[in-house]
Amino acid sequence: SSSSGNEALREKRARILSRGLPKQKPIEGVKQVVVVASGKGGVGKSTTAVNIALALAANDSAKEVGLLDADIYGPSIPKMMNLKGNPELTPKNLMRPLKNYGIACMSMGFLIEETAPVVWRGLMVMSAVEKLLRQVRLSYVFLLQRAVIVSTPQDVALLDAHKGAEMFRKVHVPVLGLVQNMSVFQCPKCKHETHIFGSDGVKDLAKTLGLDILGDIPLHINIRETCDSGQPVVVSQPQSDA
Repeated sequence: SSSSGNEALREKRARILSRGLPKQKPIEGVKQVVVVASGKGGVGKSTTAVNIALALAANDSAKEVGLLDADIYGPSIPKMMNLKGNPELTPKNLMRPLKNYGIACMSMGFLIEETAPVVWRGLMVMSAVEKLLRQVRLSYVFLLQRAVIVSTPQDVALLDAHKGAEMFRKVHVPVLGLVQNMSVFQCPKCKHETHIFGSDGVKDLAKTLGLDILGDIPLHINIRETCDSGQPVVVSQPQSDA
């Protein structure tokens, strides 16, 4: 059929593109990784990553969970996790991650002043991410080895989320599913619900891509307030409607 032919063509293209990819290298001390990503900024990747990490750790205290902030230009994990200061160095000159709520964290935000801009490009950014991955004393284990894509429901975000899913497919990284963030706003007084960014856009995209919806998160003031205060909602208000 034409659909099977198109799928075969897409897979062939993906194989050709993947030939130029660098060889995957394991991260010492880390058994499994989950990537929280999106093709667009401001959709809630950091907020989602922080709360997923905390939820995973709370769900199984025997597992060590770590959080790597790969946002070089606007690292927000230090503020959300209420962490300040610079990492200490081991005798082998490896950085020790900072820790709070039982989560070991590493971020570019620990290495620069809070208000200092990062104006790097290209190879400098790649080098910084490589150092955060490989020049850190890691001993934490993630529970998943997939990518999670976060998006808000409006069309401009969905287009980039679609591209993100395709990118992971081409580099052979399985996508666990999608998270629909800021899905609805409920008035705290009258409880009327308003879909500020549209409704169910991410759910429709998930159907198109054949992926699961992992969560449907409302636009809730508790999420913003708890992240700004460095007390993420999963630990500070676990029973919140958010």
